Formats: sequence, C-alpha cells, structure tokens
Amino acid sequence: QVQLVESGGGLVQPGGSLRLSCAASGISVSIYAPGWYRQVPGKQRELVAKFTSGGNTNYADSVKGRFTISRDNAKNMVYLQMNGLKPEDTAIYYCNVHWSRSWGESDYWGQGTQVTVSS
Repeated sequence: QVQLVESGGGLVQPGGSLRLSCAASGISVSIYAPGWYRQVPGKQRELVAKFTSGGNTNYADSVKGRFTISRDNAKNMVYLQMNGLKPEDTAIYYCNVHWSRSWGESDYWGQGTQVTVSS
C-alpha cells in the first residue's frame, strides 16, 4: 500500500529552475525521513538530498546551495526545489523513503521523473 508518485520533471535550460514533487501514501514522510536520489544510465544511483531522522538535511556536495529539499507533513508530500541547474544535473530523479523498525526495514521508491538540462 506504500506508494510514492513523482512529478515535475522536464526539459530546462542551464541556469533554470525546476520543482519536483513526491506524493506519498501509505507511509508518513514526517516520521520516516525522505530523500531524493538521481541516476544516469550506466551509473549508480546517488544521493541528492535527504532529511535526517532529527529533522536536519543532507545534500550532495554537487548540489549544495542550489537544491532545497522540503516537505509538507499535512499533505504528506516531499519537494525538491532545483535552482541554477547544470547539464550534469540531467538524470532520472527518484523519491525515497526508508522504512525502518526494530523488526525490519525497507526502501520505497517512486517511479522516477526525468530531468534534462540542456541548451
């Protein structure tokens, strides 16, 4: 019953902005810290931004100062505001929630949304 649905990807010019959204159901993004990851063909999926369990945020060095992760607990949604986009930001972006309890754990992923930065 856990589902993450992403939206907001598209084509944007270098220096442009884009806002990704992740609608979560069946799991609370306020309880289980969510994050955003990205992947390009032939490469490993990498962390972009995430919340910690303490409510702080972590960012990949490559996106610090440009990307901002946020969440709306009332709507159970997660966002990624991307400013100053660069061609190297081109990737499929995935929303992630890591469920962890004393008796087990699991990763939940969205379907991915394509972000292409090109002039």
